[in-house]
Formats: sequence, C-alpha cells, structure tokens
Amino acid sequence: MSASISPVSSATPEPTVLITGASTGIGAACALHLDQAGFRVFAGVRKEGDGTALRSLASARLRTLRIDVTDQASIDAARSEVGDAVGAAGLDGLVNNAGIAVAGPLEAMPLDALRWQLEVNLIGQIAVTQAFLPLIRTARGRIVNMGSIAGRAVTPFLGPYSASKFALEAVTDALRIELAPWGIGVSIIEPGAIATPIWTKSTAYATELQERMAPGAPALYQEQLLRFGKTIMKVAERAAPVELVNRAVEHALSARRPRTRYLVGRDARIQRLMGILLPDRVRDRLIQRLLRLVRQA
Repeated sequence: MSASISPVSSATPEPTVLITGASTGIGAACALHLDQAGFRVFAGVRKEGDGTALRSLASARLRTLRIDVTDQASIDAARSEVGDAVGAAGLDGLVNNAGIAVAGPLEAMPLDALRWQLEVNLIGQIAVTQAFLPLIRTARGRIVNMGSIAGRAVTPFLGPYSASKFALEAVTDALRIELAPWGIGVSIIEPGAIATPIWTKSTAYATELQERMAPGAPALYQEQLLRFGKTIMKVAERAAPVELVNRAVEHALSARRPRTRYLVGRDARIQRLMGILLPDRVRDRLIQRLLRLVRQA
C-alpha cells in the first residue's frame, strides 16, 4: 500500500507529531486535539475517505497519510514522505495508537485471529517505531504508546487483547531505557473504558469469531459470553470522555518531565488498585462475581 500525504503549505516551526490509527476513535480525536493545540499533525489513516473526513474538521496544519501498520511497504513509504516534509528538523513525536480488540475465550480462539491481534497491536507498533526512530532521534523527540489498563489487569474473554497490551508495556519499558542516552522520552497511556466506536467494533468481531470457534465451544461458553456482553455494554455506557486521553497524550508530548505511565479514567485507577492490593485468587473471585460467571457442572 502506498502512502499519500495531503497537500500543505511550507514548513512551519510548530512541533510535529505522527499519529497512527487516526481514522476513528481515540486516534482521530487525538489528532484533532493536537492540531487545535498548535501541533503540526501527520495523521495515519487506512482509507483515503477517512483522511478526507478528518481534514474537513482540522486546520491546514493537519496532514493525512495512508499507513497500514501491518504492511512494511506502507510504513516505509510513509516514513519517506514524512521525512521529506520535516527535513532536517526531524519528528518531535510519534503516537503509536493503531490497534484492534479481539475478544473470546482462549480455549476456542482461532489462532489466525490471535496472530492478527498481536500483529496489529504489538508487531505493528514496533515496525512503525523502528521506521521513524531516525527522525525522532534527530529532533530528540518522544514516543507515546497507546496501551490500556487491560495491559495491567486482565478481564476474561479479552485475553488476546490483554496479551497484546501487556506486551506493549514491556516494549515501552525497554524502549524508555534503551533510548534514554539520546534523550528520547517514551511513555504509555493506560486508558480504562473510553467512549469510542471500539466497543461496537469489538462486539461485532466477537460475534463473528463465535462462528469460527471449534465445534462445541460456543455452546460451552454461550451463557458466560452473553453475561460478558451485557457487562461490556454497561461499562460502555459509563465510559470516560476521550478528552481525558487527548490531554494525557498532549502532556506526554510536551511536558518538561512527562510521566512514564498515564492512567486515564476512574475505572483504570480502580483496576490498578485491585491488582496491587488484592491477592490473585481474591481478585479472580471478585471478577467472577461481577460478571456472574458461575461454576460449571
């Protein structure tokens, strides 16, 4: 897939940042927020129509480019075009936001779906980081990874998603230490439930996966999955506004001393405290009770 950047005027002194996964949800909201805050934003989208829609809401500073984090040729083309645009100034920030959520019981999870989860949420983030690090090093810029509280506290039936976010925590820690000699800051954002379309997308994908599960598996988990689905929809109704994530990303990119981790949302803080204060089996029983996961005969 080739990259294609929208037209823009000549170079400006504003700090520059690339955001992946900016077609919808957190990525789009973050791109618009940073644009309004005075950043020169390169917003990575999958489809040209998404880029057109995003540009219609932004200033002339915001530029879109097509980038698929699972396609190395797409990443390389985007890196070349961004490099041409920023020149010797380099890139001040990279926000690795692209991601998907695969849901379902691990026992019945199709392995190709698990591989795809890791390819998008983990390998893709590393591939983009590798490609853009020379530009970030030039500017002594920063890297912000979009994690999740699911990367520190697992919820049943979100094992694949949590695995990818746990791994992103490790990658963030490693990069932060490895890149410190060049003054490159690395942070991770850990949102809880945020009001974005990922909820409806994940529910639809979970339904699709049930049709591909091993024979007998849907029946085994049917009752639990129905309860889990109802719980997820209740959580979505109480989801925190995306502006909280936007402000955390801006702070990570611009503060003199950015945090290494940003917990976002009340539910994220509660889940983190549960992980610290409660023994594993106590926490397990609490989650089972909350989700009404009953013991099977």
